[in-house]
Amino acid sequence: MAWWGKALGGAFGFLLGGPLGALMGIAFGHGFDRGLGQLDDDSTPAEQERIQAAFFTATFSVMGHIAKADGRVTRDEIRLAEDVMRRLGLDADMREAARKLFNEGKSADFPLAEVLAQFRREVHRRTTLIQMFLEIQLQAAWADGVVHPAERDALAGICRHLGVPLAQLERLEEMLRAGFGRSDAAPDSLDDAYDLLGVEPGVGDAELKRAYRRLMSQHHPDKLVAKGLPDEMIKDATAKTQQIKAAYELIRQSRGT
Repeated sequence: MAWWGKALGGAFGFLLGGPLGALMGIAFGHGFDRGLGQLDDDSTPAEQERIQAAFFTATFSVMGHIAKADGRVTRDEIRLAEDVMRRLGLDADMREAARKLFNEGKSADFPLAEVLAQFRREVHRRTTLIQMFLEIQLQAAWADGVVHPAERDALAGICRHLGVPLAQLERLEEMLRAGFGRSDAAPDSLDDAYDLLGVEPGVGDAELKRAYRRLMSQHHPDKLVAKGLPDEMIKDATAKTQQIKAAYELIRQSRGT
């Protein structure tokens, strides 16, 4: 069961505490107050639900921060945020909460460092969840077709806070240029297939297979949900694994293997 079916009941913002809890209090407002009175003093959310709450809160607030990094928020960036909400299967109340988080991220005093530090702790530094989070933020930066210098600086700062090498961000950017994350699964060309898998055309078959298996493991829907990714993101993760498979099969066919 997804955590946000219970979120409006009010526990998560207060029990998370810190900047993420404060943001959830803003996003859900009086809904938290109503629900808090229904909790026992020793009531705590399950670990997975806590991770899901942290992921949701950090995702949309940081997305707003990146959108504002170049000084303005475009219609494309707002559409990207709405598209993520749609893929998550959010109902009307949760969409409104996500919009409030997005707007909080745009504020000049948004505590980015503190939010990312708590997010990293809450997800227990799980690299697969951090990568998925980074992919979403990079997609937001690419929403208007170009990553502006200020957005690139913001993304580099996010990587530093999350302990992600900049080389990994560059690989993700190459994958996005090749169409990774689009609704259509198949890569447009053999070059795109290599870029999507993050390898050079001259790579050996064994290294190609390792890259393929690594990406499949990182984006496997069941593994991601088990680690705390919201259930509603399973469609997005499934689409990405289909793209990875399509890219790998296209390269194998071209090599006759």
